[in-house]
Amino acid sequence: MAVEEPSRPPRRLTARGAATRERILSVASDLMYVQGVGGTSLDDVIEASGTGKSQLYHYFSDKDALVGEVVDTQIERVLTDQEPHLRRLDSFRGLERWRDAVVAGNRARRGAHGCPLGSLASELADQSETARRALVRGFERWQSFFRVGLERMRDKGDLDPAADPIALAVGLLSALQGGLLLSQATRDPRNLEVALDMALGQVRSHLTSDPRAQGTRRGGAKRPSPSRHGVR
Repeated sequence: MAVEEPSRPPRRLTARGAATRERILSVASDLMYVQGVGGTSLDDVIEASGTGKSQLYHYFSDKDALVGEVVDTQIERVLTDQEPHLRRLDSFRGLERWRDAVVAGNRARRGAHGCPLGSLASELADQSETARRALVRGFERWQSFFRVGLERMRDKGDLDPAADPIALAVGLLSALQGGLLLSQATRDPRNLEVALDMALGQVRSHLTSDPRAQGTRRGGAKRPSPSRHGVR
């Protein structure tokens, strides 16, 4: 499957037209997440979105164009979901809160469906160079949240100066993707927990102090309870 560059919306899109286009794209993203790109036809999208064939083709020239937009949509969805946790990352406790949120989300789905970006990468990375490059950009943005957070920890003195934030960030994202994949295959969220705990253990090995003290260092503030919002 050769995914082309994402189609562009008409220059003069009415509010109603924009809403219709967004509905089609949202439904397509949801269907392709659950059923896969190959398992989702344009007829599936038309039926689920309550639109006509002429409407769909008005906004998306073909399935390849729609899939290209779905890739961008899923990148934004995943990063928007992760951003509240990772933008505040500046301590080991912050990493633990992120871990708890991801595990809770995966447990709520009983491990099903995996990561939206990981699933798209499995289907498209060897089929479409355009989709592969878009997914790489998405993963790089995701990884950068970890890197920046770990650099903050290093600047504060919580992380050993010799620690490599880039390598640790790659390890965290790789553990997340691998854990989600195993949980998807086995329907056992514990696989994700084990993978993330091992990755956090690697970060812990580079800490300069007891991580339990990091969350209360500034003014003795009490650490917040773990969030319960997870990866979609």
